[in-house]
Amino acid sequence: MNRTAISTWRATSWLFVMTMLVVGTLVISPVTSAYANDKQEATQLVEKARLTLDSFMKDKNMGAFRDLLKKSEGVFIAPQVLKGAFVVGASGGNGVLLARDKTTGEWSEPAFYTVGGASYGLQIGGQASEVILLLMTERGVNSLMTNSLKLGADAGVAAGPVGMGVAAATANLSADILSFSRSKGLYGGISLDGAVLAVRKALNDAYYGKSVTPSDIFVRHDVRNPQAERLIEDVSKSAGPKAAAMEILPQANSSDLYRN
Repeated sequence: MNRTAISTWRATSWLFVMTMLVVGTLVISPVTSAYANDKQEATQLVEKARLTLDSFMKDKNMGAFRDLLKKSEGVFIAPQVLKGAFVVGASGGNGVLLARDKTTGEWSEPAFYTVGGASYGLQIGGQASEVILLLMTERGVNSLMTNSLKLGADAGVAAGPVGMGVAAATANLSADILSFSRSKGLYGGISLDGAVLAVRKALNDAYYGKSVTPSDIFVRHDVRNPQAERLIEDVSKSAGPKAAAMEILPQANSSDLYRN
């Protein structure tokens, strides 16, 4: 091979290598960027969820919520749910779910979900609400082991009572899931019957650094993120030891209760 041919071959090879590097960068960069964005969104959501729980616990109108949290099997915290923006995957309906271990009573790492649907809206008139769902039964928790569930069909849902206390015999307390919401000083239930709770897999994977399922988080406890420690501690402190299922809470006046 003469020098001209060798030079041409080297130039062609170099051009090929550079082209492949550029193509590879173009393919990998968007994936890496999306992963980083998902991780950041998940991290911020965990912190916002912690602040939302704290605001509910300090609210004098949420006495019933505090009592029922102690009886719950799981808690879903959505820092911001927007009226008119109930589309699965859209912002404004994202939250974290923690479940109580049946054996130890300890609370799990958070899993990320979104709540959405087209046939319901806020009942309390606000444009945006903090929403917390209390999972009161094992059926409620187990239904969330799948990629999605329809509230009211796969698990019964009802608006939780608002006030300083409520009798455990109240009809709504027989539901698998109770919903509580706050919006600009207004309190009440949020109609979630027919809504869909779906796993945000991209956020779960990014937050834990590998592909995970709800069972990995809630049952096998295969993953851990130190950034979730403060949220887990706050939920554990707020929920306390599991309260007896048949314990009767202080009786409230009928005006204290929110009815759907």
